[in-house]
Amino acid sequence: MSTATPRARDARFFLTCAGVGLLAGLLSGLFGVGGGTVIVPLLVLALAFDQRLAAGTSLAAIVPTATVGVISYAVHGSVAWIPALLLAAGAVVGAQIGTWLLPRLSITILRWTFVGFLVLVIVSLFFVIPSRDAVLELTVLSGIGLVSLGVVTGVVAGLIGVGGGIIVVPALVLLFGTSDLVAKGTSLLMMIPTAISGTVGNVRRGNVDLAAAATIGVAACTTTALGAWIATLVDPFVGNVLFAVFLVFIAVQMAVRAIRGRRR
Repeated sequence: MSTATPRARDARFFLTCAGVGLLAGLLSGLFGVGGGTVIVPLLVLALAFDQRLAAGTSLAAIVPTATVGVISYAVHGSVAWIPALLLAAGAVVGAQIGTWLLPRLSITILRWTFVGFLVLVIVSLFFVIPSRDAVLELTVLSGIGLVSLGVVTGVVAGLIGVGGGIIVVPALVLLFGTSDLVAKGTSLLMMIPTAISGTVGNVRRGNVDLAAAATIGVAACTTTALGAWIATLVDPFVGNVLFAVFLVFIAVQMAVRAIRGRRR
């Protein structure tokens, strides 16, 4: 059941969800991320959702959002289909490992480690500028690397609830030499099976507000294609700068959670 405010089904509720969806969809299309890093905190702050319900609702809303994003990038030939499936396969396994490790590791230390990782990525984005002509070469070695990246992404997602896009997109660009557009399109495709699997489990546990998820998802679908279109227009370096700003936002969120967790 939803833990939103008593006014959870009035006009304000649906307008807020729609606004969250519009912003999440734009960022999802622009950066190739699921949008959960925007949806979750806004649901918690604006509609008083608890963290678990917000995360489950966000994951459900990501399914249609990522689908529209994949279609938008596929139109421009910017989706690596087989690599995305390899990433998804690894992520499914990694998520199980992450949830198993969750009660055994310090979440505060993990969050600070992830903040450090984001700082390194942010710095590297100013030195490694992707080529729009670059392709993702699929070999035995790169295939193993993609599955391994998927596992790492799934583990991190299972441990601290961070979506895969903010790991996969920079990793494909920096480690695999992929075009920024292909990295974003491939990242969105990877999220779909993972999000569907997670949503089925969350619905069974009552961790999804279906009305909120549907409203956010529909609203997000109207701006995801716009974000993907903008991504094709901006210069790769400008795209890196914008993505770095987005990662700073994520890093600050994670640092605040780590500080609050330490005080408890």
